Amino acid sequence: MTSSLLIGKTALVTGSTSGIGLGMARALAAQGADIVFNGFGDSTEIAQLQQDVAREFKVQTAYHNADMSKAGEIEALFAFAKDRFGGIDVLVNNAGIQHVANVEDFPVEKWDSIIAINLTSAFHTSRLALPHMRAKNWGRIINLASAHGLVGSAGKSAYVAAKHGLVGLTKVTALETAQTGVTANAICPGFVLTPLVQKQVDARALKEGLSNEEAKRALLADKQPSGEFVTPEELGALAVFLCSDAAKQVRGVAWNMDGGWVAQ
Repeated sequence: MTSSLLIGKTALVTGSTSGIGLGMARALAAQGADIVFNGFGDSTEIAQLQQDVAREFKVQTAYHNADMSKAGEIEALFAFAKDRFGGIDVLVNNAGIQHVANVEDFPVEKWDSIIAINLTSAFHTSRLALPHMRAKNWGRIINLASAHGLVGSAGKSAYVAAKHGLVGLTKVTALETAQTGVTANAICPGFVLTPLVQKQVDARALKEGLSNEEAKRALLADKQPSGEFVTPEELGALAVFLCSDAAKQVRGVAWNMDGGWVAQ
């Protein structure tokens, strides 16, 4: 069922071919937004995903395979979106990668990639989206910053640094747009059972000789007091709220949805 909150608006969700990004895209499409998908995956599956979302929510969809670590490809993505839809009204910076190692062992190329995709890409997308948003005096920038944008975890130096930086970028963008109809906010999820987190579960199961379900429970027990994963659908609902008029004075917030993680 499609609602009317975002009819006539276009949303770009980076990293939206699976996981949190797909949940965000579906939630925004359900409100009537046309969707620009971005991410990697099988081309046939992505084409089917576009068709399914377009049919289910009666919106237009498009896809661009920009590598979010490359400024030139991000610029091409925005040129594509402008040509197809006129510009981006809702920007969700969701693309992210992870690597776990102690600081002294952290591969330099992994550090550079994580910073590029998890942080620098959001600068490039924001700088390219803002002129259109300012011209219309309406826009929403939503940065997926993780609980690791608020607290640290051992072994995740690049990811934590990038996500803390993303919270900082969110605050500055919010201040620079404070007297306009454009808002910028960050959502900080706890553990969501995405392919990225499933890799951590698999690694823990192998290392500790646990079943997959036991490894999931152990992972959640370490950080997330609720003992439950956050879902992409719950995060999508929060994104929809941030797009609504009710949230027009929510500016520069780092909103954690984390089962109590950072309350400890």
